Amino acid sequence: MSILTLRAPDLKLFLKGISSTLHNLGVLCASAVKEDENACKPQRRRGRRDYAELRLAAIIRRSPRTKARKETIQTVTTSPTVLRLATRLEQVGFSDIVKLRNRVMELRSQGATVYQFEGGEPFMPTPAPIKAAMKRALDEDQTRYAPSSGIPELREAIAEKLRTRNRIPAQSNDVIVVNGGMQALFGAFQSIVNPGDEVLLFSPYWTPIKDLVAHCQGHTVFVPTSEARELGFQQTLARYATDRTRAIYYNTPQNPSGVVFTHEEAKAVAEFAQDRDLVVVADEAYEDLVYDGEHCSIASLDGMFDRTITCFTFSKSYAMTGWRLGYAVATEPWMTGLKKATLYSSNGVSTPTQWAGVAAMQIETATLAEIAEQYRRRRDLLLSGLNEIGLHCAAPAGAFYAFPDVSRISKDSREAAEVLLNRAQVATVPGIVFGAEGESHLRFSFSTSIETIEAGLDSLRRNL
Repeated sequence: MSILTLRAPDLKLFLKGISSTLHNLGVLCASAVKEDENACKPQRRRGRRDYAELRLAAIIRRSPRTKARKETIQTVTTSPTVLRLATRLEQVGFSDIVKLRNRVMELRSQGATVYQFEGGEPFMPTPAPIKAAMKRALDEDQTRYAPSSGIPELREAIAEKLRTRNRIPAQSNDVIVVNGGMQALFGAFQSIVNPGDEVLLFSPYWTPIKDLVAHCQGHTVFVPTSEARELGFQQTLARYATDRTRAIYYNTPQNPSGVVFTHEEAKAVAEFAQDRDLVVVADEAYEDLVYDGEHCSIASLDGMFDRTITCFTFSKSYAMTGWRLGYAVATEPWMTGLKKATLYSSNGVSTPTQWAGVAAMQIETATLAEIAEQYRRRRDLLLSGLNEIGLHCAAPAGAFYAFPDVSRISKDSREAAEVLLNRAQVATVPGIVFGAEGESHLRFSFSTSIETIEAGLDSLRRNL
């Protein structure tokens, strides 16, 4: 908006001069012009082009000689209201899962019993050594600003873990500590995606990814995982890629399907990325929850470390969802982008929380394996019951979700979810929220108590 400062005697000439221009553009000046008062308001002629975006403003100041009179400032504008959201957020939505959670909370507040399988929380509490480290950090007054990229002790511990467990050749300066895996993914896409760029992602997919890309004014292109596994990854990716393709989102183990990509599948994606000069955003939130096969970090493959941003979270492995702690590993120029995205959003992670993260990195892998076995037991119990009821479900190789076919209830997954909730008080997530490939499925989380799984299955048997 342009601002013009005029003396009152000049205002009349100024407005007369522009009124004819506005008239030619299809805008009528409907009110009279006075020396000390202006009420010019834009109006559109019928059938003419809409010029509502045209803006005009004037600040009216009286001559310095009239000191006895109070200075008057008036603004004349032809602009529509400026109280509107930035356009880059128009395609960014809210989670359907949050809406479902609110519905469940409403039912429970009314006294209803609801068997909750819709969540994404670990069933266990945060391990005691992690909580003790947090308390110790507070007692030792570790409460001041930390480097925005993370305290050196945690970055070094993470780099060591990446080298030994993930086989990613990272040093501490390749690591940034962030507020959960979500901020890592946010920074990754902000560092890569320009307006109009396309990102390939295997579908069904974790719902926030589409919105993270949309926030960058990019576009998501969905690649059916089933098609890639049937026809070959490189052939399938080539079918969906264009000259606007910039990156591939690579999630393993997958949410919601539990698919774990094999080493050979990772190599096929890596070769395609290198042939097309693409960047990979790897999401490894469930890396420690693999029941069949082995987890492979795509950044560990030859030629991939420099073109991959790998995002991790403490939430799933260490039951730290509420702590909001995660990290990303990347080389330049991506690390500069991650640092900027973090610096100008949160300016880093709570200092005592980072000391808790150091303690988490010291937990033995044998302990993590024991936790994975507890998840396996829950998985097998839920799968047995679902298949017995007639809700066919392949065994998820990783993560903590089952994704059964519920088309015998309804091919509309939203309708099927409503049936389970209304008849059996079992809360699930409609598969359609994870993309078109998720339709006719429901997501059940088996990250809950054995008792809840048994009671929920019993309710399904009695009420379906």
